[in-house]
Amino acid sequence: MMLAQTNPGGISANMLQQIEKSQKSSKADKAIFNAIASNSIDDLAKNFANQGTVDTYFSNETPSQNIHDQQSSGRCWMFTGMNVLRADFAKQHNDTLAVEFSHAYLFFYDQLEKANLMLQGVIDNAKKPMEDPTVQFFFKNPISDGGTFCGIADLTEKYGLVPMNVQPETYSSDNTKIMDRLVSSKLREYGLELRRMVASGKSKNAIKERKTEMLADIYHLLTLTIGEPAKEFTYTFTDKNGKAVGEAHKYTPQTFYEATVGKKLNGTFIMVMNDPRRPYYKTFEVEYDRHTYDGHNWTYLNLPMEEIAKLAIASIKDGHKMYSSYDVGKQLDRKRGYMDVDNFDYATLMGTTFNMNKADRISTFDSGSTHAMTLTAVDMDKNGSPKKWKVENSWGPTYGQKGCLIMTNNWFNEYMFRLVVNKKYATQKILDAASQKPTMVTPDDPLFLEDN
Repeated sequence: MMLAQTNPGGISANMLQQIEKSQKSSKADKAIFNAIASNSIDDLAKNFANQGTVDTYFSNETPSQNIHDQQSSGRCWMFTGMNVLRADFAKQHNDTLAVEFSHAYLFFYDQLEKANLMLQGVIDNAKKPMEDPTVQFFFKNPISDGGTFCGIADLTEKYGLVPMNVQPETYSSDNTKIMDRLVSSKLREYGLELRRMVASGKSKNAIKERKTEMLADIYHLLTLTIGEPAKEFTYTFTDKNGKAVGEAHKYTPQTFYEATVGKKLNGTFIMVMNDPRRPYYKTFEVEYDRHTYDGHNWTYLNLPMEEIAKLAIASIKDGHKMYSSYDVGKQLDRKRGYMDVDNFDYATLMGTTFNMNKADRISTFDSGSTHAMTLTAVDMDKNGSPKKWKVENSWGPTYGQKGCLIMTNNWFNEYMFRLVVNKKYATQKILDAASQKPTMVTPDDPLFLEDN
């Protein structure tokens, strides 16, 4: 055994012997192996002492609304952003009107704009070698269905909105994997062609014309998978029960945006994050983390969790839901829709420890923002401190707590990362900090993965 020569740093025969001798051989370990071999680790690690009935009371809660389902797609950012917009619309009308926005409509333009972002990025960096990190970024990530709230702001202002019944979901908008693979392959092919055009000295006009032809092909692929985007439609607003309110009117996506949102989103909100690796009250911008080439990169203000909680509480008390994102897979009891740091005791089951703090987990890619959800409620103790939080999810109305998830404040502090909140809830100190010139960070930073 192990007759092959091992280089320094490899596992030598002597090292393997030491490893093997250190292994436990108790009856308890054999029983644990037998259990794990036939059962889910989560089922075995579940902390029975933490399995009581979930407390669903919240001292401060925004009005409930229909729960949607993103299906097998990474569009949580879009569902969450639109949850906020439709909730604001309902509040503006004292809950006498309701609206459901089409995710498929905006997703069409999201994919078209991301295709242009990739192609133009390739053109702008065409004189760099293929091994350059920026060039590699575009070819590794030609397009995706993930995103952030800046995409909601930029895309809706540019393309407007349409009702859900005007442009419903298709199989490919609900199940994006194959569509994404085909469009990505085509964009990589086009990217190479554009690099060759630049290398051969083609004029800027010729390159622009060719890019437009390429985008026309992508547009066609999107019409076949998502459907032709609506240009004009007739719509009647309804109440929460679906009863028509008022007369039907003709709209374009832009006029429907004016009728439902009524203002530009950019400039009305601040985006905050909690990254204990970096200094607080400083801003950071993520290069190329945007949905349109002429849009806005994500720019964050880094804040302690207690400051983020204050912003969230102020918004909830005023009746406004918020875009927020989390590392949702950690310590999630899927059956109960409940997140707590003590839900699962993996350490005792495995006979080891898991001791990294939040900063360590981020630095090592062990934890980061993976999923966006709509923050809707907070339960506070008699001293005004948060005990638990509730979010509207986009995994359907039967998941968890009637489509919602409940999290303890301890879990919130460990696994919550991003919050988008109206500027009016921020103190002057926070507004001043948010106006600083941001430090640019690269899109491969572990904390700046897109929500999906």
